[in-house]
Amino acid sequence: MRAPWPFRPQPTLRLRLTLVYGALFLLAGLTLLGVTYLLFNQQLNQSFESRFTAEPGTTKQLFFFKDGVRLEGAEAVEWLRRQEEALRGAAVTSLLTQGAIALLAVAGGAVGLGWVVAGRVLAPLHLVTDTARRIAAAPLAERGLHERISLRGPEDEVKELADTFDTMVERLDHSFDGQRRFVANASHELRTPLTLNRALVELAMHRRTASADVKELGESLLEINARHERLISGLLLLARSEQEIADRSPVDLADVVTHVIEQTAADARDAKLTVYEVTAQAPTTGDALLLERLVHNLVENGIRYNVDDGTGWVRVVSRTVSDGRVEVEVSNTGPNVPPYDIPLLFKPFHRHGTERVVTGSSAGLGLSIVRSVALAHGGDVRAKPRDGGGLIVTAALPRARA
Repeated sequence: MRAPWPFRPQPTLRLRLTLVYGALFLLAGLTLLGVTYLLFNQQLNQSFESRFTAEPGTTKQLFFFKDGVRLEGAEAVEWLRRQEEALRGAAVTSLLTQGAIALLAVAGGAVGLGWVVAGRVLAPLHLVTDTARRIAAAPLAERGLHERISLRGPEDEVKELADTFDTMVERLDHSFDGQRRFVANASHELRTPLTLNRALVELAMHRRTASADVKELGESLLEINARHERLISGLLLLARSEQEIADRSPVDLADVVTHVIEQTAADARDAKLTVYEVTAQAPTTGDALLLERLVHNLVENGIRYNVDDGTGWVRVVSRTVSDGRVEVEVSNTGPNVPPYDIPLLFKPFHRHGTERVVTGSSAGLGLSIVRSVALAHGGDVRAKPRDGGGLIVTAALPRARA
């Protein structure tokens, strides 16, 4: 059994409209040519018959000379009919042949004109399609929602479609803006009670009369409070990183990597991990604090999700690649990660393994923030499982122009 053809090209709407225009014109031309032939043939018959038929009460005699010989009677009629049949055949042949050629030539012109007309008619639809594609191709869906078609022209069905599309995109834009403002405002409002809770717990723990149970409870409460503070800070950073970076400054990712490795050295020692630093110049532009957070989250993620037998390591690399981009790559040892689970790691509040949200040591926003920061700077993030366990996560950003 033969396999089905994998790809079957579909004709575009413009091509289909052009073919319809051409087919209708060709059908109308054939009809006109047929009617012309019938009328022409009828007129010839009437003209020929009028030569032999006399009016009532009269007689008609035919005679003429051919090559000096007088022809009359039946002989003259027969010769005249042969001449008329030859003339009829030549006229009909000329009409059909030349008419068909003219019809085909005009039909070709009509198809070309139909192609141009169809393109002009469908141009507003192409504008709608191009706008929708730009919105869909934006790094984050809400980034392209400022696009509008703003179609100008008569109030027809196409303009109604474009205006409806603009209204839908505008409502989505307002919805995303409201969501970001809500997250930022809620995170700011939640910081105050958490700060107050931490102060009260620390005050109760450091009282002279505080018992060991109170101090142990206070340590647990401070740990939970710190986790909530990290969660709120992550939400604030996530809301900020999802905004387009307007104020950019030169940043070398090699310097950022060195600084972050120094900051996380104590965590790596506590986890009994070896950190390898391989830095090369990687100049880019953007928000230095956000880029530092991007690298910090990658390194922190590599340290947190690793082996605990003293053989683990984290490798951090900064480099410039040939396609005009710079990269930070963080690889580590650790548990095996199924390939199908990798896209979920970049979702907010999702973490690999069985770590629960309340008792976990992280807020589940690390890679989500990395992705948002990279997209805000015009870059992207990709991850893949490492052979033997662990991950290889690469953040690519545009290289700074000289």
